[in-house]
Amino acid sequence: MKRSLSALKLSSIVMAVFLCAPVFAPAQTTAPAPAHTQPWKSIPVPPLPPFNPAQPKRIQLKNGAVIFLAEDHELPFISGFVEMKGGSRDEPAAKAAMVELYGATWRTSGTATENGDKLDDILEAKAAKVETGGDIDSTSIGWNCLKQDEDQVFGIVVDLLEHPAFSEDKLKLAQQQMAAGIVRRNDSASEIASREASRLVYGPTSPYGRQPEIATMMSVTVADLKAWHERTVIPNNMIIGVSGDFDSAAMEKTLRAAFEGLPQGTPIVEPKETFAGPKPGVYFVEKSDVNQSNIRIVGLGTERSNPDYYALSIMNEVFSGGFGSRLIQDVRTKRGLAYSVGGAYGADYDHPGIFFVGASTKSATTVATTQAIVDEIKDLKTQPFTEEELKRAKDQVLNSFIFRYDSVDKVLNEQAKLEFYGYPLDYLAKYRDGVEKVTTADLDRVAKKYIDPSNLAILVVGNSSEFGTPLSTIGPVQPIDITIPMPPGMAGPQGPADSPNQ
Repeated sequence: MKRSLSALKLSSIVMAVFLCAPVFAPAQTTAPAPAHTQPWKSIPVPPLPPFNPAQPKRIQLKNGAVIFLAEDHELPFISGFVEMKGGSRDEPAAKAAMVELYGATWRTSGTATENGDKLDDILEAKAAKVETGGDIDSTSIGWNCLKQDEDQVFGIVVDLLEHPAFSEDKLKLAQQQMAAGIVRRNDSASEIASREASRLVYGPTSPYGRQPEIATMMSVTVADLKAWHERTVIPNNMIIGVSGDFDSAAMEKTLRAAFEGLPQGTPIVEPKETFAGPKPGVYFVEKSDVNQSNIRIVGLGTERSNPDYYALSIMNEVFSGGFGSRLIQDVRTKRGLAYSVGGAYGADYDHPGIFFVGASTKSATTVATTQAIVDEIKDLKTQPFTEEELKRAKDQVLNSFIFRYDSVDKVLNEQAKLEFYGYPLDYLAKYRDGVEKVTTADLDRVAKKYIDPSNLAILVVGNSSEFGTPLSTIGPVQPIDITIPMPPGMAGPQGPADSPNQ
């Protein structure tokens, strides 16, 4: 889903923490002040108030479409979205990139009556937006406008849903832009690390690990885009959400008029996959033009439907949740090995997320940093969790939780997400209760159950000539080839011979 996750790019995982302040160990020049001179410690902390966010109105049409309405009269704006199930994980492997091109071409091509350039002018004059996109498990169209322009802007949305043009010229433009991105995808060491970590966890042929190539992208045709549109834009495959300054009864009437008459189709069925996780070992990508290393230690995570999700969330907070976490206190503050270090026990809605720890360090400390992180992961199973760690982690999770749902839009999006993935609509309200019930015994139990260092893969992207201590000290090194396959006639400066380090 567009607002859920990014399709498993580690830079988009919600619980990851990367801290980039300079590394230093503050000098202790004076003794701590006695407790009686620190009156702030005696200030009572009241319990959190009940969490009861206003729920959007839910409407289900006879043809299967689900609508969520959330009035918000603070400002004279209206925004909305139509989310359709089916994303890049459902596209043929031979046409990897089709859904991304679909999202890029749908809006820019316009409709049968107004081309995309004309729509640009109309919307710009209204300071309005209509955008389309494709993600790992969904495609979407969304809009935002002033209240008085809703009828016209929503009319454009409906026209794009019912009469899309899918221009050959706009498809070629999108392909050219994507090709430029593909040939430059090895420029950034951190992007290489995130990409290859996903491929290690899910497998290079899995929809969650594969990547588009120039050949697969160029094979996509306008006919493919039209066929995808016909397949996915059906009422029993969509969720509609609208928030803003409107009357719910009037908006419901408008939406019923637009969607209730649409005929049902065959909805996208969620693919069933078995995830074995990465093959343990040490993997390396040579990038000789850098003087630092990007490290990823990865394994298979869990799903949010797992009853242990709450305990795993708190365990993750203790392990890598901020300046007070074990990982940062040891690897960054005490040892001074990494200026950027963080991790997450990833949990997605409908498939396992990724458990990962990542760090950036200078080349010479690559091995020492990797070993320090591995030691911290092992300590999760052997070093008991304390009540102090538990309390701090709960406070951090619960006090930040409210800011994820502190607006009408955020609550609406979350409820639509729960609907999209088939979760109970009271899941959000039960989250706090689930977190509060976690005990140190739960943390010890889930750490022993889910953390297995022998099942993790270690990935390093860096300049081996500057390591000092060889990476093989950790274990046998398996090189990863990141050569970009180039179709015949396209090999050049960005071709196979140069791409690994360019």
